[in-house]
Amino acid sequence: MGQYDKTLGTLLVGLFFNTYLFGIVTYQFALYYQTKFNDRLHIKCMVLILFIVDIVHSVGEVYMGWVYAITDFNQPLALGYELWPYPFTPIGTAIAALITHLVLGERIWRLTRNTVLYIGIVVMAIITFCLGVGCGIWAWTVHVIAELPRIKSIVIAWLSMQVLLDALITVVLSITLVRTKSGYPPADTVVRRLIRGAIQTGLFASIFALGDLICFFVLPNTFMYAMFGVPIARIYSNTLLDTLLVRESLRAQLSNSAFERTSRFMGYIPSAVQQPPSTTTSIHFEVHNSVQDNTDGKNSTPLV
Repeated sequence: MGQYDKTLGTLLVGLFFNTYLFGIVTYQFALYYQTKFNDRLHIKCMVLILFIVDIVHSVGEVYMGWVYAITDFNQPLALGYELWPYPFTPIGTAIAALITHLVLGERIWRLTRNTVLYIGIVVMAIITFCLGVGCGIWAWTVHVIAELPRIKSIVIAWLSMQVLLDALITVVLSITLVRTKSGYPPADTVVRRLIRGAIQTGLFASIFALGDLICFFVLPNTFMYAMFGVPIARIYSNTLLDTLLVRESLRAQLSNSAFERTSRFMGYIPSAVQQPPSTTTSIHFEVHNSVQDNTDGKNSTPLV
């Protein structure tokens, strides 16, 4: 029973952490729709899809924990068979990762106007999504957990591609934003907040993905890798929503006119006119204008 208790315990740790993150994410979803940023329809739809996936996945994980820990408690053989939330985990993670990568990829394009880089990110995001969904579908056909090592090849490809894409987006966004620093404190404060969001989006998801991958190889017949794999989708939702909600916390530093200009530039709200080609100094330009507006006594509004 010692091995049974250890296996069940590692699964429950992952479920508890996922449920904790789901509580935070639910608050972020409510705050996003309550704040009314007037974002473009596709941004709102992406957030709504994330919310639906998070609800389905998190409720399913709680149900799985109930079956293993309550209904089938002290039945070691029960842990050897999958319940539907188990193979759904890579599918839910793939959906959350795709939305996050597409949103941040568009942000990179609007900052750099590098179409080749943007297309590369989109292609990698779609490949990663397909691998994740394929991993979930394949796992769905394997009813016995002891046989999951059969999908080792696709798991390697999926998690490796996901970590690589997270690292690429984090590095590109961070370098791009660092170049916008001007030494002017109000402007640099905004840039630092955006850099923080870029780093945390890739860093935390990559750590858990690597933990999932390593545990899958070392202990493939246990739930150890589920402790890392289950919360990854919530991490994507949490960090993406944080990058959207950070605008509200920066409200005091920017003006109404700067909010509208920058929101259009970053693509969150529709553009009234066609935008000219931009460079990586555009962020500083918008923030500098907002600071000038504030010195004239205008109201403040958040940067996107």
